[in-house]
Amino acid sequence: MDKMGIAMLIAGIILVIAGAYEISLFWNEFIVFIEGGIGLCAIIIGIMMAGIGFILVKD
Repeated sequence: MDKMGIAMLIAGIILVIAGAYEISLFWNEFIVFIEGGIGLCAIIIGIMMAGIGFILVKD
């Protein structure tokens, strides 16, 4: 392993620990954020499926 790989590994571990700590502090807001993200993904997937369906029906 080179020095850059070790540095990135250590930085990644620190960021994971910091992120887990922040999630534990703001658990309710995190749940709302996740629910919003799931809703946004559902909208995007729905738009894509409707577009593909429209193209298939058109042919």
